[in-house]
Order: sequence, then C-alpha cells, then structure tokens
Amino acid sequence: MQEITDDELTELTGSFKHSMVHLETRDAYGTETELPQMAKWRAGEPDDFEWLRGWCEKMGNHVSAGRSARRIKIVSEPLSDYQRWAYGVFTPIVEAGEDVRWVPRRSVSTTCIPGNDYYLFDDERVVFLHYAGTGLNTGFTTTTDREVVEMCSTAFEKVWALSVPHSEYKSA
Repeated sequence: MQEITDDELTELTGSFKHSMVHLETRDAYGTETELPQMAKWRAGEPDDFEWLRGWCEKMGNHVSAGRSARRIKIVSEPLSDYQRWAYGVFTPIVEAGEDVRWVPRRSVSTTCIPGNDYYLFDDERVVFLHYAGTGLNTGFTTTTDREVVEMCSTAFEKVWALSVPHSEYKSA
C-alpha cells in the first residue's frame, strides 16, 4: 500500500477513464467541509448546496462523457443524524449523474466487505479511506494489487445488488 494525499485522490476522481465506484460504510463522518453545513441543517437553515458545485460538475462531466460513477452508502437504521442530513445532500449529486444507492446494514450481514471505505477506479486502482473514531479523515492508501482490486470489485457488486436507488430509499 502506498500513502497518497487528498490532492492525489482529487486528481483520481477527476481523471478516471471508465468507472469509479465508492463504498461508504460509516454511520457518521466529519469532514471539514461537511461539519459547517451539517450545523446549518441542525439549526434549520436552508442549504444552497453551493459547496457541492465542484463535485456535481465533475460527476456531470464524467457521465456526459460516458463514464460511470456509482456510490453505495451502507447505513444503520434508524439513520444517524449524519445520514439523515446526507440524504438531502445527495439529491443534487444524484441529479448531476452520480448513481447513489443506499443499503441497510442488516442486509449485508453475510457479505464480506473490506474493512475501510474505498474508491475503485477503472477496476485497476483501489484507494482506501482511513478515519478516526470521530469520523475525521486521517489518510488514504492505494494499491493496484489485482487480488485487492478483485476483492473490492466483488464486494461492491454484491452490495450493489442489494442496494436501493437514492430516490427510492426510505429509512426504517
């Protein structure tokens, strides 16, 4: 495994050739970008989603060019406050073209899933995302090892088959 920077991950999300998949397994995250937005949500303030513009444009460009971007959110039910907030945040992302799906954690009990969230680019490179217990990102590692790539691809497709499209997901 090789450590990479946030900038290198940003480059990968902008330069994949065919496909990007992203598996999220945590009930809460705490990125520097999201925390202020979530605080506004808790206070009942509206979100103009301006802070998401760059990601939405990037996803829209990929989809317009014929590339696919898929994400699965494995969640505990009832949803955490973070995931209830995130549900609304993902509407403009889905509208931009990223195919986001949700799956209750209980539905994947018998599915082997890697121990960390990850991106898989073009079925060639995996980037694992590492987090502190608070949900703050602590780093990224990457590999092109075929066994690891295959493990992540297989896990993603198994979970994808159990997932529900964003617009159809209704939490328990």
